[in-house]
Amino acid sequence: MDLMLFDDAASLAPPRVVREDLGNGAFVLRSPEALQPFARCVGDWLEHWAAIKPDALFLAERSTSVPPQADGSLGWRRVSYQQARTAVGQLAQALLDLQLPASKPVVVLSDNSVDHALLALATMHLGRVVCTVSSAYCRLTQDHSKIHAILNALQPGLIYASDPAVYGKAIETWHGARRVPVVFSSNAQQFDGAHSFDSLLQRFDGPLVMEAFAAIRPETPAKYLLTSGSTGVPKVVINTHRMLCANQQMISQAWPFVVRHPLHLLEWLPWSHTFGGNHNFNLVLSHGGSLHVDEGRPAPGAVDKTIANLREVRPNFFFNVPRGFDMLLPTLESDPSFAQAFFSRLEGIFYAGAALPQSLWERLEVVARSVRHGGTQRPLWFTSSWGSTETAPAATTVHWKLDRAGCIGLPLPGVDLKFVPNGGKLEMRVRGPSIFEQYRNAPDVTAAAFDDEGYYRIGDAGRLVEDARPERGVMFDGRVAEDFKLMSGTWVSVGTLRVRAVSAFAPHVSDAVVTGHDREEVGLLLFPTPSAKNLTPDQFAAHIAAGLKAMAADGGGSSQRVGRALVLDAPPSVDAGEITDKGYINQRAVLTNRADKVKALYDGGAGVVAL
Repeated sequence: MDLMLFDDAASLAPPRVVREDLGNGAFVLRSPEALQPFARCVGDWLEHWAAIKPDALFLAERSTSVPPQADGSLGWRRVSYQQARTAVGQLAQALLDLQLPASKPVVVLSDNSVDHALLALATMHLGRVVCTVSSAYCRLTQDHSKIHAILNALQPGLIYASDPAVYGKAIETWHGARRVPVVFSSNAQQFDGAHSFDSLLQRFDGPLVMEAFAAIRPETPAKYLLTSGSTGVPKVVINTHRMLCANQQMISQAWPFVVRHPLHLLEWLPWSHTFGGNHNFNLVLSHGGSLHVDEGRPAPGAVDKTIANLREVRPNFFFNVPRGFDMLLPTLESDPSFAQAFFSRLEGIFYAGAALPQSLWERLEVVARSVRHGGTQRPLWFTSSWGSTETAPAATTVHWKLDRAGCIGLPLPGVDLKFVPNGGKLEMRVRGPSIFEQYRNAPDVTAAAFDDEGYYRIGDAGRLVEDARPERGVMFDGRVAEDFKLMSGTWVSVGTLRVRAVSAFAPHVSDAVVTGHDREEVGLLLFPTPSAKNLTPDQFAAHIAAGLKAMAADGGGSSQRVGRALVLDAPPSVDAGEITDKGYINQRAVLTNRADKVKALYDGGAGVVAL
């Protein structure tokens, strides 16, 4: 792509918005652009591109089933749009042949893969429901009680996973395992009664598949997605084809460039979450792009796989959570050849899942400028969005050039964004065709999720970048439920303070948990980055003290003044719910699980750094 975002004024929709004041400080923002017609169902996209450009690359992954590359690394298994459509037809026929109950979902337990994608698409092609569950419930723990509870709630018609060596124990110890077909991509013979994925491909796409496909309506459920659980017990969100297809049309109207310049992505973001599974995967599929599955993760050791893949794939757009960028930056800053490869085709960086600290933004810009010298200086576009599992997911998107982090954009065409005063903040609520209608088997929870005008109460707060110019966008202002009061009665904005803290302690702190509920001052529990190991204890303490002083110098009153900090010696625990597989911190879980550390922080225990 040749400067697609900056040479063509039509690549991005202009920032425009209509404001409707409701009285008592409440108001609604909406796009002046009407939502245009959208696809009937997800499968329409696959049918279209299989016919229009059958040989174009759709999916790729590292695989032992193809010859290794010259450097000895695993080669890429590549699947074109036509190959994908053929496999989807075969798998759909196999699902029909298995006579699965139409009311029961196909449940996927393992990580992103080509087989995973094909099975999910085949399920939706029949008008059936697929539910991808976070692999962390099986892969990162020996306690299978959570995955068993999820399976009990879902009552699957079929279970799929990549390999019984990783997922077999969790499945076989579930009491319903013997009543449900189980499919593995590898080593199926090691699990009694299991089907191999390849055996499902030994079918011919019969007329019943297309009859089922033709019967799909926009209101037909396509996916069940579990909420992340960051604010409580996970709920099962019903995503319909209307939600998913409307959301992609909304995004394409804000980002017209995706229609003319399909995205070519390298993706690790789990398909069990709406960011990777709906936003990014569907952006590729709906516009005929390509997606390379990244087996890496933003974690020590695992990030090396991502770095190797980025050197080779060189995507034109890169989606990640802030922790992912934080893990890449040390190599970007120390290895010019990697930085050159990473930025060689890159037009935009998209962050979501949590607010991006300004320090990370600026470090990425510095590296980009250092390798984009000579000839035409290509600026790097930073963008973001806001939404949730219940909003399919984008409710707002940035579609103009930003100067700094924090803005979540403007409402997409078709979305009404309402602001309601709540506890000193403006609570955001949303309504539109991409918003869910119900949680599965939870009518009371569903009713409580909506206000009397049909707006979904997402639980987040926002504010205008500039009150007199709403077209400048909305700033994320934290979660209403996370905020707390000091003993003085002053409200503390956790989301805002967390981002300031990570920037102040860069590059040696990866995340911060804000403390101080019913106490006299705000404190922080800090998670160190690997770079902190290069400092002596005294140097690290001095670094933290300097960060506290810098934050105090910024002002902001008692609600933003941090009086003390404690560096934690153990990383966030997946088993304890302290971190999700997207890499963001669950503040509530950390405070609950580490109550002793909070007490030590305020008692002045060992390691506490006070202002």
